[in-house]
Amino acid sequence: MSAAGQDLQAKNPPSVWTKPLRSLLGLAMAALLIIVSGALVGLDYWRARDAAIVDAEADMRAFADRLVDRLGILSGSTTALVGFTASIANSITVAPPERMNDKIRLLREIVVQAPNLDGIYAGYPDGAFIQAVALKAQAWRKALDAPDAAVVAIRSMHSDPGGEPSNRLIFLDRDGNQILERRLRPTGFNPRRRPWYQVAVNGTKPAAIGPYTMVTTGTPGMTISQAHRVDGGIVIGADIDLATVTDFLARERLTAGTIAFIMDSTNKPIIHSDRALMARMLATKEKGERDGARVSNPLVDGIRANLPKDDGVSFVTVDGRVYVVMATSVKSALLLAGHRTVVAAPLAELTETAQRNLFQGLSISAAVVFLGLLSALFLARAITRSLGELTESANRLQDLDFAAPSEVNSHVTEISSLGRAMNRARDAIFTFALYVPKELVRKGIESGQFAGRGARRQEVTAWFTDIYDFTTISEQHSPEEVVALLSDYFDIFNETVSAHGGEIIQFLGDSVFAMWNAPTADEHHALNACRCALAVERKLDVFNADLKARGLPELRTRFGIHTGTAVVGSVGAKERLQYTAMGDTVNVASRLEGTNKVYGTTILASSAVVAQCADRIVFRPLGEAQVKGRATALLLYEVIGEREEAVQLSPSTEKSELLGAVRS
Repeated sequence: MSAAGQDLQAKNPPSVWTKPLRSLLGLAMAALLIIVSGALVGLDYWRARDAAIVDAEADMRAFADRLVDRLGILSGSTTALVGFTASIANSITVAPPERMNDKIRLLREIVVQAPNLDGIYAGYPDGAFIQAVALKAQAWRKALDAPDAAVVAIRSMHSDPGGEPSNRLIFLDRDGNQILERRLRPTGFNPRRRPWYQVAVNGTKPAAIGPYTMVTTGTPGMTISQAHRVDGGIVIGADIDLATVTDFLARERLTAGTIAFIMDSTNKPIIHSDRALMARMLATKEKGERDGARVSNPLVDGIRANLPKDDGVSFVTVDGRVYVVMATSVKSALLLAGHRTVVAAPLAELTETAQRNLFQGLSISAAVVFLGLLSALFLARAITRSLGELTESANRLQDLDFAAPSEVNSHVTEISSLGRAMNRARDAIFTFALYVPKELVRKGIESGQFAGRGARRQEVTAWFTDIYDFTTISEQHSPEEVVALLSDYFDIFNETVSAHGGEIIQFLGDSVFAMWNAPTADEHHALNACRCALAVERKLDVFNADLKARGLPELRTRFGIHTGTAVVGSVGAKERLQYTAMGDTVNVASRLEGTNKVYGTTILASSAVVAQCADRIVFRPLGEAQVKGRATALLLYEVIGEREEAVQLSPSTEKSELLGAVRS
């Protein structure tokens, strides 16, 4: 777009915001695709998330059921062994050292056949004690300094026939053969003071204590004990290693961040899947004594404070992380009866697959949006290419440029119709522009002076020309020849005046009325008017030489130039305006043109013109003269040429001499 178009657009900004069709269509397509794909991806994500939570609840319930089953098996098998040992008349009914070999065979067989037992033992009313320990744990082997081949250790504490305390340690190999016996110092151990003895003595049913941390192995354990049916003062006890339960809790986790623990009836955790936390939870002073005050874990505390009701599911937020929590009651016959298992899994991990599918869906959606955007841009480009051509054609019309018609090829009916309408408008405006000076219109639009009827006073340089003896030329030639001559003649004026920043206001027969500093401001309007007259004079010399060579009359031209204040603007009827200048300045310029006949000159200028450009133009003063329509005389000057350096002139200096002086 030309400067005129840009200025006009700047002065008349659109009343609403506008964006290129390509951008709007692309944004609309992108927005539509984003909304549709986002809705589908979001719906799929929430469905997958809900399904993941439902599956997680089912997995949690199955996990809790497996844990309860495992506890039931441990409880049942251990209770059966203890009950069997306490219910029959056997070697256990007599205190050590009686029937020691029978006791050793019985206890060894039980320990070997029950892998979850840490040991089995019997306490007697007289303080005697016998224990069989499986040496599977390295802690036991190290504590007892067991031989490499030892599989079972038998510890017996009793008083010998002389009343002296006896503490024997016997090691058995895989086949039950004794490989070593040690005599140890008495420890003062009395089973009758132990909790496992006290809860079962003289009772009829098995009892359980714990869980606690076993002193030797440092692992969590529980004890099931029962009084012997034959003698209620004899108590049979078995230590269960709960490390397998802890291993199960840790091994069967649903996700990496899942935790599981067992709580007692007061909601205090007693077994946890985290071994480090388990060691803090269970600190044993004596077997069966537990210090729960050492438990301190934000996640466990947060879950305990928001436990679900009735073996249900709840959502708990701890440290900004959401957990799905399920609590299930333990329905074991003895072991941990009345306790609850708790499983808590991070929601983010449970829905990880849904999240991954979400990201995949978003990636696919982004690709679809990108492809849709490319398609929209391609379609918009196809449409806007034609609209751009039409816009460019409209901009050329705004700039009054009629160089070529708009050839718009489009498959869109509306665009094709618009292109044809634009060409018809171009033809109409082009025809109209032949009768209206388009440069004048362009400059008037740029200056903002074409806003309806109105005028203002401003300084201008008026410029009039006339052809010597044009009436005679018209009489001697046909109208067609005269029109052809004038057309070529006026082309010279139009081109040269425009090149020097002036504007032809009107062609009056063979005369030309031009003006500078309106409608477009020109700081050097007088100088440019003089330069233009000199340039036209030079071009007419060449033009007339060509006319003479063709046998046609020369068109000798006179110029009158005057600078002053004039009333400039659009005048006329409401539907027929003309941009012009009126006033004494215009009249004086016209009279100066006619005064050339008196002085035999070609270009005459007033003193007002000389005052503005005497440093750039060479003038020859002609003295004062009275012109028609003026009460006062004017100082007249002939325009000689452009000044290359200051030259002092006298009234008698001839034009050729002056030009020679300037060029020298």
